[in-house]
Amino acid sequence: MSESREEALRVRLAALKIVPVIRTPSADLAIRACEWLLEAGLQALELTFTTPDAHRVIETFTRTAPDALIGAGTVRTPEQAKAAVDAGAAFLVSPGAAPGVGEAAARSGVPYLPGAATPSEIEARWAAGAAVVKIFPARECGGPGFLKAVRSVYPEIPLMPTGGVSPDTAKAYLDAGALCLGMGGELVPVDALKANDPGPVREAAARALAMLHG
Repeated sequence: MSESREEALRVRLAALKIVPVIRTPSADLAIRACEWLLEAGLQALELTFTTPDAHRVIETFTRTAPDALIGAGTVRTPEQAKAAVDAGAAFLVSPGAAPGVGEAAARSGVPYLPGAATPSEIEARWAAGAAVVKIFPARECGGPGFLKAVRSVYPEIPLMPTGGVSPDTAKAYLDAGALCLGMGGELVPVDALKANDPGPVREAAARALAMLHG
């Protein structure tokens, strides 16, 4: 994988700062979430492979929203990695270091963002070639305090806390040194998607974006 592609992703993520993590029980709900988030002004999307037919949703939005940054999340097998890459995913994310996924990402030239929950794991993921290390589950790992502590000893490693990050806690994570933030259920409530009510998603997105400019 070229260093320039990894660096380009880091620059883009640092600019966008918020990566909505879309985890829904159906592809139709995922599509609805993507549409609402894009309309609200968020330009990065992570479609998780726990969502049925996630690769088809990725393919849809890489085609219809070419200016957005569309990635794949919860990628746990080389087969899922291939499906995501074939669908046009710009990056791959895993909860941990999924066997074979880093190698599949390297072969395809797509940046990989594996998860870590301890200093040793952070160090190992970076040494193995991660473009960004995901801190997961961020809230349970210790929140902004944990992030600040590990950033002090690994200042060169770009970190993306994910898990329990909300519009209300986002600024604290960024102040602690996060490159960007993965935001899931706090930004994309499934109940609102099922009710076809964009209000809660738009309100959460507006609060998250206001935090960036506050």
